[in-house]
Amino acid sequence: MAKNKSIRRISNKKRGRPKVRFSIWGLLLIFFLSFATCFVLYMVAANYKDDFFSEEFEKVVIEEKNGKSSSDNNGSENSDAPDQSSALNVTNPISQSEAKDASYLDSCCMITDATLQDMAKYTGLKDMISSPDLSASACTTATIESSYGVKTAYEIAQIKKPEIVYIMLGSDIGTASVDSMISSYTELIKNLRGYLPNSDIYIMQYPPVRDDDPSVNNGTVNEFNTKLLTVANTNNVYCIDTNTALKGVDGKLSDEFRDPETGALTESAYKTIADYILCHTV
Repeated sequence: MAKNKSIRRISNKKRGRPKVRFSIWGLLLIFFLSFATCFVLYMVAANYKDDFFSEEFEKVVIEEKNGKSSSDNNGSENSDAPDQSSALNVTNPISQSEAKDASYLDSCCMITDATLQDMAKYTGLKDMISSPDLSASACTTATIESSYGVKTAYEIAQIKKPEIVYIMLGSDIGTASVDSMISSYTELIKNLRGYLPNSDIYIMQYPPVRDDDPSVNNGTVNEFNTKLLTVANTNNVYCIDTNTALKGVDGKLSDEFRDPETGALTESAYKTIADYILCHTV
């Protein structure tokens, strides 16, 4: 009698290994936790370091408004390439340029205190935001009587929305500290730059003085002007050296630009400033 044989079948299949399961929810959880951690660290750094954002964005780019279009290396127009001519790194104070026509002043607005309060009287720059109560240290708080009501210089500029703004403040030099003057000046510039992003804003450096005023000297004026230059460079605005335009060979305010009785600037001084503006634009 034949013996029964058992046949063992060997499967070709390998025993399955434990599978690694992929979880989309786990991945999202890791992503959000990482994002939240980075955001908290960023905000902590921003709150505990006053100049955090100025360091982050310290490169100053000033917009160029000369109407040139971008082109490729061969000089031909390239509509697909970004417009590189819309931004220009300039060196302040602005160097001499080809003179603008006198009609340029029609589109300009000036914010000033007693220093240049007669600008409209002697030149073609007629749009003035000016008051003897205005000064560098009070430029953000002092109010001015205007056709728009009693408002601050910034509030009036918000209504006017000028295309070009020139600013000369500093009638309180010698009576207020330079630091307090610069602090308020900086706040005004930041507000104007933020509200008028497409306007050209020019800071005008303060004129030199003579020696007969014991409260102020040219050393203080030069310190103030140096800090104004820094304000311009760090806030994306222009600066023109109107100090040099009125300076005599002795480094002081030229006699022809100063009324010997009142100490105020003369008609010749105002016209010199207007000519300087027309020859120092971008």
